[in-house]
Amino acid sequence: MCDTCGCSSDGGAVLRKPGESDYHVHVSEGAHGHPHTHSGEELHAVDHHHEMHHDHGDGSHHHDGAVRKVVLEQDVLQKNNLLAERNRGYFEAKNIFVLNFLSSPGSGKTSLLEKIIPLMQQRFPVAVIEGDQQTTNDADRIHALGVEVIQINTGSGCHLDALMVNRAIRELDLQDNSLLCIENVGNLVCPALFDLGEALKVVIISVTEGDDKPLKYPTIFHEADICILNKIDLLPYVEFDAAKCRENALRVNHHLEWFEVSVKSGEGLAEWQEWLEKRLVRH
Repeated sequence: MCDTCGCSSDGGAVLRKPGESDYHVHVSEGAHGHPHTHSGEELHAVDHHHEMHHDHGDGSHHHDGAVRKVVLEQDVLQKNNLLAERNRGYFEAKNIFVLNFLSSPGSGKTSLLEKIIPLMQQRFPVAVIEGDQQTTNDADRIHALGVEVIQINTGSGCHLDALMVNRAIRELDLQDNSLLCIENVGNLVCPALFDLGEALKVVIISVTEGDDKPLKYPTIFHEADICILNKIDLLPYVEFDAAKCRENALRVNHHLEWFEVSVKSGEGLAEWQEWLEKRLVRH
């Protein structure tokens, strides 16, 4: 069990790909690529160089010692980052533009993909990697669009890592000059720390989550390249200040590109589509 994020490396990740009547399990081996000695971990130990008194008469054992603090500094993400660079080299060689979509559960990642993929398919090949702890529900929805998709079930794991993605792309028939969308596990904490080899990170929030979200979870907004505010059709019905949320996000990351959309009504999607198409052409 990982002390930082609570995910378990015991069960491993399972890759599932659409086939015949059901999803066929391709991989079921352990998938965690990060060690469990964490950067900045503090070990406290009694310094036994100090005097110790033993009184065998009453059976008591006294330590008159000082507490020593040993700080271990280790890049616990080194293995993941090395593999992420390998993934990135593969993507660059095939000219595949990769987006890593991050959000809390229910913000609308899958719904956004359902809207944008048919539009992108008109000009570019598209493939999708779906990340969830259990079920193939999201992969089923994406598969219905007629695109290449594979599901990664992380079990008790709370994020995708570079090793999982590396195994997934070996199972996908990725075309040159294409778009690959990675829908990460719904979580605003741990996924921010793991480079998958993507070109850009896209964080999605919705107006039902609170306009202080960028301040409460600053790491994911600092690491992201794009922020999409979804469900703006609900603004008249919720207490959410979109301008304040944008201000908070830009305080964390002033390079962040900002879009406001409603997947349900379609508002703002044309601007996001135009931006994405331009980036794909330039890529």
